[in-house]
Amino acid sequence: MNKSDLIDAVSIKTSITKKDTEAIITAFLETIVEAVSTGERVTLVGFGSFEARDRKARQGINPKTGQKLYIPCSRVPAFSVGKFFKNKVNI
Repeated sequence: MNKSDLIDAVSIKTSITKKDTEAIITAFLETIVEAVSTGERVTLVGFGSFEARDRKARQGINPKTGQKLYIPCSRVPAFSVGKFFKNKVNI
């Protein structure tokens, strides 16, 4: 399912126009991205949590040449699945 499919499904379930549904989903996603990028944790009970995690600097290997290289530290987005979601998938 891609964003367009999601918009269609939500529009049908809520009886809201596709245009309005797209605006709501886009605003929802932008709000999560903005919150996580500022260091906040976004928790949707039963669904999961979005947060930024720190990765330490490390040494890697270029797979083509086998040469060692330095990978600097970084912050990456992460998602932790909620209990309800995990149980629903694991039926």
